[in-house]
Amino acid sequence: MTDIKFAWSELGGDPALLTRVSAVGGKGPLSARLPVRELARACVGVCALAAAELGARRAGLARVPAVRVDDGAVAAAFTSERHLRIDGRAPTPFAPLSRFWRTADGWVRTHANYPHHRERLLKALDVPEDPAAVEAALAGRSALDVEETVTAAGGLAVALRTPRQWAAHPQAVAVAGRPLVERIALDGAHARALPPLPPLPRRDAGAPLLPAAGLRVLDLTRVLAGPVATRTLALLGADVLRLDAPWLPELPDQHADTGFGKRSAVLDLTADRRAFEELLAAADVVVTGYRPGALDRFGLSPEALAERRPGLVVAQVSAWGAYGPWGGRRGFDSLVQVATGIAAVEGSPEHPGALPAQALDHGSGYLLAAAVLRALTERSYDDGDGGGRYVRVALARTAAWLLADGDGGATEDFGEGDTPDPWLTETDSPLGHLRYARPPVSFEGGPEDWARPPGPWGKDAVGWAS
Repeated sequence: MTDIKFAWSELGGDPALLTRVSAVGGKGPLSARLPVRELARACVGVCALAAAELGARRAGLARVPAVRVDDGAVAAAFTSERHLRIDGRAPTPFAPLSRFWRTADGWVRTHANYPHHRERLLKALDVPEDPAAVEAALAGRSALDVEETVTAAGGLAVALRTPRQWAAHPQAVAVAGRPLVERIALDGAHARALPPLPPLPRRDAGAPLLPAAGLRVLDLTRVLAGPVATRTLALLGADVLRLDAPWLPELPDQHADTGFGKRSAVLDLTADRRAFEELLAAADVVVTGYRPGALDRFGLSPEALAERRPGLVVAQVSAWGAYGPWGGRRGFDSLVQVATGIAAVEGSPEHPGALPAQALDHGSGYLLAAAVLRALTERSYDDGDGGGRYVRVALARTAAWLLADGDGGATEDFGEGDTPDPWLTETDSPLGHLRYARPPVSFEGGPEDWARPPGPWGKDAVGWAS
């Protein structure tokens, strides 16, 4: 099931266009018991095909450009945070308290990379910031008790489950009943028409085909799937403006990895609502990555956004889905792996394991970008009646897709050496000299890299580039 044909059908794509996709296979990168390499290849493939399709429509091409999916490029992109270097320094992916812990009856995994999550975890456990103290506190409690106590305090801790145990959970049942990519009509209003792209001769002279050129995207996301989606839209030519609250800074290394092609600004929605409304009035797409319902109090639910900006495309990514008993819970890729049984499958009897990449995050990010591109194609060309679109993905639903193929065999270790040098490059930036993974989305005539490197978090103006 983890193939491009299924993913493309979930996006509502024309199956005849799949003949435009070719793949370059590889061994080693992203090898695991579960078909991670196949999932990654499918997610990147449908994103590239959706981009090529929209670009062909806007440029008036008779044929959709050929798409090429290279396993080396995909593996590098799905582990981009590991390959990043800032002036030669390697980032630290997880904080000391973000890890597996033994409990009285099993295992839990915590996530405490952000300071406010770390504080809530320590407060819930009533311990100082000391790994030994946390270990001792957890050793005497059941995994489910820890999960519920920390969650109630606004922290992040998830008990290890097997796939069978997760399948019986009410949230798993709710997730299983949903499509991989949800596509919902918001309104019937006519949206801003997409201008035609430059004709082929001009692109032959050096200008790449940028399917998202002229699009304005408001990026209201946090680590990691949402920023991957908007980073991809920026690659394809969109004017992407990421907005964060002044009191919620992004982790610097995470910002550097996912900030390519974008601008970054801070905005207090409670104090400067007029500035946001001016941005929304000219936006084509809004992408949100906070837990479902968290932005509703600011009037940022999909329905409220579409009411104020008819014809808008709203894209949402969440950990557990916007439904079911866990619909409002916080979550990250590592925790979804633990809850859904992936960590049990990839581990051993002695210790839980993990996928060779944060594949739920990266895969969901490329699926979300593909859903936005397909929504723009449908809104502007296929249906002919305009209308806003609401598309959403959930890490838990992506996990269910991955788990559907079961145990694929022996695990092979993933190492940085498995990634060929051609998929890594370097550039100077306001953040320092960067080494980073090239984008994996590739089609004939398309862009080969982002137009700009990341800049300092929150330092850009609150406004559109043009």
